[in-house]
This record gives sequence, structure tokens and C-alpha cells, in this order.
Amino acid sequence: MLSALDISTSALMAQRVRLTGIANNIANLSTTHNESGEPQPYQPRYTIFETDEAVRGPYGAAGVKIGSVQVADVEPRWKYQPGHPDAMKEGPHAGYVAYPNIDLMSEFTDALETTRAYEANLGVIDATKEMVQQTLRILA
Repeated sequence: MLSALDISTSALMAQRVRLTGIANNIANLSTTHNESGEPQPYQPRYTIFETDEAVRGPYGAAGVKIGSVQVADVEPRWKYQPGHPDAMKEGPHAGYVAYPNIDLMSEFTDALETTRAYEANLGVIDATKEMVQQTLRILA
């Protein structure tokens, strides 16, 4: 029964990292330059999960861990704004500003899915705790 707590705890931690990445993507929706001030749009980050063999349960159940946080290498979304300080000065995109290519609806959908998975794992933890308490009452 305690392995169920370990598995759900690993899932809570993984979903927290995923939600942080989604929040960063949404927060940087209009970021047009990098930390050093060069015109370069923010690249969205996506969390990749892996099975955590160190957290095992009965019947083949396993925990989850963060495999990696991938930076999406996508073409920016170009918007014509010649007066913007980050507008391209020359080349085929002269006068255009490169914005991150982040789909806000997809990010919100991912955030909703992540929140639901987090809540489901909290429910599993609560049910497991209740079962342990009932077992202790029966044994006492």
C-alpha cells in the first residue's frame, strides 16, 4: 500500500515540473529577446516523462520521473512592426518582429490536463491514507 503513495508522489512531482514549464511558456508568450538583449524569441519548453523503475509497485506498476525538458526548435511567429526595437533591420524579414510560436489554447489545454492529473494523484493519496487508517482500526 505504501508503494501506491510513492508512485503518486512521483507523479505529483512530475506534474508540478510540467505545470511550471507550461506557466513559463504562457508567461513568455511575447518575449522577443533573450537574456543578453539580442532579438531572439523565447523557445517553448516541454516536459518529457519517463518510467521510474526505482519506484515500483505490485503487478508491474511503476512511478514516473522527468526524462528531460525539451526546448522546441520551431520557427518564430513573424509580426510586422517596423517601429519595434526588436524588429529585424535587414533581410527578408526586415521590419518584422519574431515572437515565440506558442499556441495559447494548447498551453491552456495542457495546463488543464496537468491540473486534473495532479488532482487525481492527490485523490489516490487520500484513498490510500484512508485505507491504511481503516486497516489500523480493524487491527487495533
